[in-house]
Amino acid sequence: MSNTNRSLFSQLQGEVEHEHNPSLEWEGSFHDYLDIVESNPAVARNAWQRLIDMIESYGESVPERPGGPRRWSLFNDPFDGGRDGVFGLDDPLDQLVQTIRAGARGLGPERRIILLHGPVGSSKSTIARLLKRGLERYSRSSAGALYTFSWEIDGERIDSPMNQDPLLLIPEGAREALNDSLNSNWDACYKLSVRGELDPVSRFYFHQLMESNKGDWTKVLEHVRVRRLVLSESDRCGIGT
Repeated sequence: MSNTNRSLFSQLQGEVEHEHNPSLEWEGSFHDYLDIVESNPAVARNAWQRLIDMIESYGESVPERPGGPRRWSLFNDPFDGGRDGVFGLDDPLDQLVQTIRAGARGLGPERRIILLHGPVGSSKSTIARLLKRGLERYSRSSAGALYTFSWEIDGERIDSPMNQDPLLLIPEGAREALNDSLNSNWDACYKLSVRGELDPVSRFYFHQLMESNKGDWTKVLEHVRVRRLVLSESDRCGIGT
């Protein structure tokens, strides 16, 4: 290999290593995950809460007129140098952000499907694309970290088919204490709350293991491995098309 090729290879190797983030490959036990939750309750946020935090992480501009709509920097397209920036829609975009914030607070929108309605060429697809790209990048950051789990049974690994939050493995009766603990030192415009149930596949393994271990929940958790989850539209992980 020539000196030129070695230099180019070294340069590319450096770029790849710089791009690689070892924290995205984190994996551990359920107990390890609870340590993360205790130190960083934000990992327990729901989708609406992550979405509003992602939008706000890009910042906002002061309204051009008193009482006017805010300009959210995410819609300037910080990913491609403004190529997909959305302009002239500050009012409806601010209304959209306020709707998402209401959903994060559990005030109603979280129970509905949000539709973007408008004529052809009114940036509906662009707005959705910017939100998706923002979520993808946010999930790769420490602020946007989220996790899922897999079952390890008889030497086989079965991923949670819906990439569910590992906290859903905590039985309903223990969640009130969990929610109180999560919110004890939490300072945000919304409250954290673990809600929902396991998907049918995980529910089957959970009940099967509870039965075989005579109701010992801690034994069930020995079959659980938690890992970092990165959202990706191209990989059909957490974001649809």
